[in-house]
Amino acid sequence: MRVHALNISKPKTIIYKGEEVFTGIYKVPTTEPRMVRVLNIDGDEQADLTVHGGVDKAVYGFPFEHYSYYQEKLKQDSYETGQFGENLTTEGLLESDVHIGDRYRVGEVVLEVSQPRSPCYKFAIKMETAEALSLCINSAKTGFYFRVLNEGFIQSGDPIEVDYSNTNAPTVEEVHRLYYLDKKNIDALTKAAGCNSLTKVWRDEFENRISKLTAKIPQ
Repeated sequence: MRVHALNISKPKTIIYKGEEVFTGIYKVPTTEPRMVRVLNIDGDEQADLTVHGGVDKAVYGFPFEHYSYYQEKLKQDSYETGQFGENLTTEGLLESDVHIGDRYRVGEVVLEVSQPRSPCYKFAIKMETAEALSLCINSAKTGFYFRVLNEGFIQSGDPIEVDYSNTNAPTVEEVHRLYYLDKKNIDALTKAAGCNSLTKVWRDEFENRISKLTAKIPQ
């Protein structure tokens, strides 16, 4: 496992359908080492801190293995790294294998998986097609957010090592499917809601669903 590419950007304003959109999704690769901090990577920022960034979503990773899948399905040419707005283009980490709470060490940096990516309209803008949103949701090829447990430098090509595997927790793919596709699975929702490493907003959403679902069950 390794960092295939390190991608950063400052937010910028683009014009979309005649309206100004402020976004940090246009990441570009850098070969220089960058300091990874609790809230972000040096040289990188998030535009809308209500839905991006913060302690629980300081770094976003996306598997390089998915690049060809999106190219084929969307009938698009090759992408530059950072195409999906990710900070880390990873090799060897897939949503079906990565658990919420898994920790990975990259040099001195320790990253903990916190939640799947929840794509918004800016993702469709970046991908130049609304089809990308439904493709991301239905395929569960979303990538994953990390919180930073230990700061340090990262650069392209660095090896990624497992620091801790939280195998009792649901995988990123399982959590994604619960959120979007398998919304009434009480047992799986209960397991996910009880995972303290999952971001609070997702745990609260699952607990709310559990309450509504169990209220409908005849006593």
